[in-house]
Amino acid sequence: MLRVTPLSTSGQIHSAQGPSRSGRADPPGPSGEDCSGGVGVRRLTALDVRILEGVAVGTSTVQLAASLYLSRQGVEYRIGLMLRHFQVANRAALVSRAHSLGVLSVGAWPPRVLPEFLEP
Repeated sequence: MLRVTPLSTSGQIHSAQGPSRSGRADPPGPSGEDCSGGVGVRRLTALDVRILEGVAVGTSTVQLAASLYLSRQGVEYRIGLMLRHFQVANRAALVSRAHSLGVLSVGAWPPRVLPEFLEP
């Protein structure tokens, strides 16, 4: 039997650190601590950002590889790293998790990774 217990009296779900003012998971600080309640949202490299944005709009692996001057296997390798990092099984779940953690912009097309999640 499934039991559902509220996480707070207000009915909102909060991370271990508490909710941020923007409603999204806060990116980790310089020490890389986990602020997302289980999935560490580390800052993404510029290459990972371009690949995640491409996956979010439905770009194929071959198209991503050609536009980024990488091999198909190189793109799949980077996607595999992100799948493990975000603890998801497939691309659709990767995009969904990125949206739910606030990594991808909301209400804009095409979706973009927010600047605070980009490595300097």
